[in-house]
Amino acid sequence: MKLSTKKSQLAVSDYFNMYNTVSESDADEDLGSGGAMVIPNFKDSTGVAHDLVVGAGKDANIYLANRVNMGKFNPANNSQIYQEITGALSGPVFSAPAFSGSKIYYGAVRDTIKAFSFNTSGLLNPTPASQTTTRFNNPGATPSISGSTAKSLIVWAAENATPAVLHAYNANNLAVELYNSNQAVGGRDHFGTGNKFITPTIANGKVYVGTTNGVGVLGLLP
Repeated sequence: MKLSTKKSQLAVSDYFNMYNTVSESDADEDLGSGGAMVIPNFKDSTGVAHDLVVGAGKDANIYLANRVNMGKFNPANNSQIYQEITGALSGPVFSAPAFSGSKIYYGAVRDTIKAFSFNTSGLLNPTPASQTTTRFNNPGATPSISGSTAKSLIVWAAENATPAVLHAYNANNLAVELYNSNQAVGGRDHFGTGNKFITPTIANGKVYVGTTNGVGVLGLLP
């Protein structure tokens, strides 16, 4: 849903809803479980500009809509939106994606974290460019990205487990795990019990991760 301000009040200016919204809601597979993300504007190989928003929910599909014309409702199908990738994920989404370097990163429930890249035509490739070997149980993972250059980008994700596990992956190839907090001998890097809907926050060379009763702070050893 896109909101605007008219006469100092919020008003709906545009929206998208799936053609099968009633059956999805009846089956508890609605789109509303996942957060939407505005994708930075980009041009494809022909110079056409794209202003997109992406979202995913319990039906494991990825939906991309044009922010200028989101498509509203079509009772026959979803052909009015920019792109739909059916079955792109292996589980429902209860999180928001991350974006960097023309890639969208999703961490669905009981799924690996997957990176989907845009092709030269401006469409999202349905086959992941890379994915982690770790699968993240309920409620999946909300990835965060750090790094100052394209080659140094790191994807961080918290695993809801006991103890909680912080993972760091090469953003250009998610199959390469750079670190996880279970690696150190004697549980040195354990920071508490896992929790749902945790987003790692990166600032000043440290990573902050919430637990059930506190916040773990991880950084380089002195």
